[in-house]
Amino acid sequence: MNLPSVLERTQEGRRAALPAEFEPRRLARRALQVIALLLVLVLVFVFAPGLGEVSSLLGDARPGWIAVAIGLEALSCLSYVAMFRPVFCTRMRWSTASRIAWSELGAGSLVPASGAAGLALGAWALHEGGMPADRIARRSVAFFLIKSSVNFVAVLVLGGLMAAGLLGDQPLWLTLGPAALSGLVIAAVLLVPLLGPGDPPPDGAGRAAALWSAARRALVDGTAEALRTLRSGNALVIGGAIGYWIFDNAVVWATFHAFGADVPLTTILMGYLIGQLGGLLPIPGGVGGIDGGLIGTLIVFGAPAAETAAAVLAYRIVLFWLPLIGGAIAFVGLRRELARRPPGEALAAC
Repeated sequence: MNLPSVLERTQEGRRAALPAEFEPRRLARRALQVIALLLVLVLVFVFAPGLGEVSSLLGDARPGWIAVAIGLEALSCLSYVAMFRPVFCTRMRWSTASRIAWSELGAGSLVPASGAAGLALGAWALHEGGMPADRIARRSVAFFLIKSSVNFVAVLVLGGLMAAGLLGDQPLWLTLGPAALSGLVIAAVLLVPLLGPGDPPPDGAGRAAALWSAARRALVDGTAEALRTLRSGNALVIGGAIGYWIFDNAVVWATFHAFGADVPLTTILMGYLIGQLGGLLPIPGGVGGIDGGLIGTLIVFGAPAAETAAAVLAYRIVLFWLPLIGGAIAFVGLRRELARRPPGEALAAC
């Protein structure tokens, strides 16, 4: 299930049923799949030949640092929640906005895909709450871009400083290369509004043409809205976006300390973006994709191999369980709240 398919049904004016991907039984099965994959990953690290050092590290983890990692991930999730309401609807009750945001985080822990699955769930909830489909699409794009922009800006700045020799000594392809790519992505996003929304599809156009037109309009309008929102200087939006990113990075920093490794923060920050690209792979919970990407990238940047494997495994377990538990509780409350609302009553006059 993805955002365009959810919004297509809302554009048709029908009451949208809960997307099949988010039915409780399917979510439970997917959660079991992810748990099984994580268990396999743990068993590989513990028992595979040549990984004895990783197994020893896992047994000697420092509980205090693991607790710090959990606290930092909670702050990351709360930062996501903080920026949700001002982007989507400032008149929405905080309790409702928090339930939707936490539900998105829970969905994202099962199907990472850079948060697309969570946004699709949020789109359904917002539509059920009375928000028009075009507004949902525009603000979903704006939210995604604002949330993601921090990472690219950080890599642009840090990569440039590292390439100049001001922060460590790394090859140019590991510093200037990612910085240049981040700069190109940022420039491309800034140019998106110049494309214009395009002409509406002609009468009798097929489904593909209608979807393409709606997607283009959402992308162009959403990018423009993201830029307007950032220019407004809303503290919750800017602080939430930065907090969501920096606290999640800090979880990796804390899990390294849990296994006795002191890795430079610049290495973690640079490895984070490239490693997280593995979450785009269609793997339940991103297990294997995110882990492999983070481990490989951090080792290339100079982090010790055994400690990196242990730290990333601990990070992935925290990243899975905390949003899932919070999201499950919020999702139950959200469905009850929506069920109690009289037909046609909106969540807020946004």
